[in-house]
Amino acid sequence: QVQLVESGGGLVQPGGSLRLSCAASGSFFSINAMGWYRQAPGKQRELVAGINSDGITNYADSVKGRFTISRDNAKNTVYLQMDSLKPEDTAVYYCNTEIVINRYTSPRTFWDQGTQVTVTS
Repeated sequence: QVQLVESGGGLVQPGGSLRLSCAASGSFFSINAMGWYRQAPGKQRELVAGINSDGITNYADSVKGRFTISRDNAKNTVYLQMDSLKPEDTAVYYCNTEIVINRYTSPRTFWDQGTQVTVTS
């Protein structure tokens, strides 16, 4: 069984920084893409940043230059460094991973429980 454990959310003032991490644990063969999504009240969930198994990254236009996604394959962990935070970054942030359970199955997408990030003065 695969579990995703996220940490690092919280309350921060505008211009501040937070670092989210999400670690995958359990029994599986490999991890493909990893990413971060967010959902603000009354809005749809949106992609914030993604990183594939080769380390190639992509970002939402709204966070380019402020957020940095990275991964540590040895720790099965993905990170999101969030700098220059703005009130509009306030949302529940979700970790998303594409995991191959074994070599005979197709990749499956897993989500964590989400963590609240609030940017306010």
